Amino acid sequence: MATKRLPQAGQEYNRINDQTARRSIEQSLDRLEDKVQRIETQKGKIGSLAIRRHQFLLMGASGG
Repeated sequence: MATKRLPQAGQEYNRINDQTARRSIEQSLDRLEDKVQRIETQKGKIGSLAIRRHQFLLMGASGG
């Protein structure tokens, strides 16, 4: 995961920089929320069944 450093604040208020920073934070939080929802879905019944099926298929693939 790439990290970004926050820019240094200027001596005077800059409305455009404020809007850009605010929008960037909002987008990052939206992406984080999407990732959390995907993880919760995977933990749910449908995701759990799919993972169990995949594990079962992998166990049989050894050809032992």
